[in-house]
Amino acid sequence: MLYAILAYHVESELLSWTPEEDAAVVAKVIEVQAPLRASGHLGPAARLDDTKKARTVRGPGAGMVLDGPFAETKEQLLGFHLLEFDTEDEVIAAVRRLRQVNPTAVYEIRPVKLFVPADGFGATPAEK
Repeated sequence: MLYAILAYHVESELLSWTPEEDAAVVAKVIEVQAPLRASGHLGPAARLDDTKKARTVRGPGAGMVLDGPFAETKEQLLGFHLLEFDTEDEVIAAVRRLRQVNPTAVYEIRPVKLFVPADGFGATPAEK
């Protein structure tokens, strides 16, 4: 089963980190990701750019392009991981390891219904 792990932060707190603080957290996250990647459980992961640079397309036809997301929340979606595990317990354990090194993050675990495989990740054994 594929799971999207959505990482939420209070963006102003994350942006207040010094480059050294940010690099230290990123290095720890990469350490946690390494065994997940080596075991084939980790697919794409990304850190999203500032929400002020985001655009939303909404409305009929081609849609209207609007500035940013308009969520009324203190936490913003700032990144994601795509993980593949057989059980929910396994993915929760992996997310807890991520949280140990990034304790200010809030992680939402969402099963993925549709995935177009890339580089073999998420493909069935016959497709690999």
